[in-house]
Amino acid sequence: MNQAGSEPVDSPVKDIAAGSAPAAAAGAAPAAAPASGPAPAAGSAQGLAPGAAPAAAPASTRAARLGPVALVVAGGLSVQFGSAVAVMLMPRAGALGVVTLRLVLAALVLLIVCRPKVRGYGRADWGTVVAFGTAMAGMNILFYQAADRIPLGAAVTLEVLGPLVLSVIASRRLMNLLWAGLALGGVVLLSGGGFDRLDPVGAAFALAAGAMWATYIVFSARTGRRFPQADGLALAMAFGAVLSLPFGIVEAGDKLLVPSTIGLGLAVALMSSVLPYTLELLALRRLPAPTFAILMSLEPAIAAGAGFLVLSQALSLTDALAIALVIAASMGAVRTQMKRAAALPPQA
Repeated sequence: MNQAGSEPVDSPVKDIAAGSAPAAAAGAAPAAAPASGPAPAAGSAQGLAPGAAPAAAPASTRAARLGPVALVVAGGLSVQFGSAVAVMLMPRAGALGVVTLRLVLAALVLLIVCRPKVRGYGRADWGTVVAFGTAMAGMNILFYQAADRIPLGAAVTLEVLGPLVLSVIASRRLMNLLWAGLALGGVVLLSGGGFDRLDPVGAAFALAAGAMWATYIVFSARTGRRFPQADGLALAMAFGAVLSLPFGIVEAGDKLLVPSTIGLGLAVALMSSVLPYTLELLALRRLPAPTFAILMSLEPAIAAGAGFLVLSQALSLTDALAIALVIAASMGAVRTQMKRAAALPPQA
C-alpha cells in the first residue's frame, strides 16, 4: 500500500500472465517505442496504391523491438561468466562467503552510483523491494550451495526449470507452450540423463534456486515500474546483502577481508549482479515476462560456453545438440512475440 495505505497489492499472476511489458516507473527515462511500432505515417501502408508492397519497418522500430532481447542476452553472458569466476573463488571463501561478497559489494556499487531516494514511497513499494531483495538473496544462496556440490552446467540446467515452468503457467497461447516444451527438451538433454547420479542435496538446492529465480522475475518487473532507473534494484540489493551477511561471516569469517579475495569478489559482483540485474530490470520494462522467462533458457548454453572457456569443461555432441534446441526455442519465442506485437493496432 502507498503512504495512505490504500493502494492494492499487485497479483504476481497478473504481472506475468497479462503478457504486457511492465511500464517504466514515474520519473524514469521513457521506454523505447512499443513493440507494435509507431502509428503508420501518411503515405505508409494505408496510403499505398493498390497492389503496392508495404514498406519495411524502420530500422529504429526494429532496434526498439530487439533492444530488450539484447539486454537479456548480454545479462546472461555476464552472469554466467561471473558464475564461472565465482566457482574458482569458492575454495577461498566458501559458497556462502562468495554470496556475501557478491551481494555486499554489488550493493555498495549500486548505492554509490544510483544514490536512490528513500522518501516518497509507500508500504507497497517497500514491500516490493523487500520481496525482490529476499528473492535475490535466496536465489544466490541456493544456487551457490548447488554449484558447490554439483557441476556448474548441471546446476544451471536444473535452475532454469524455474523460469520455464513460469513461462508455461503464465502463457495462454499454444505456440508459447510449444517453445517452452522445446526449451525444456533441450534442458533435459543437456543434463545427459545424469540427474539421478547427482548429489541429491545439490540437485534440490538447484531446483529451489529455480523457484526463487521465477520469483525474482516477477518482483524485478514490479520493482522496475515502481522505482525510477535502477533505484529499486540498489535498495533491493542492499536488503539482500544484509540478509546474506550473517551466513557469509559464519562460514568464511576474516577470509572475507583478504584483499585478493575482495578483488575477485568485486569482479563476481560486477559480472554476476550489477551488470546483469540492471540489464534485466531495464529489459523487463519493455519485454513481456513470459518471453523473458523463455529467454532464460539460454542460460545453460551460456553456462556451458563459460565452463569451456574459463573452467576447461569440454562439450559433447549431445551437449551441442541440447544447446541448439534451447537456442531454437528462445529464438522462436522472440519471433512469435514480435509477430504478435506487429499485428496489434498502433498505440496513440
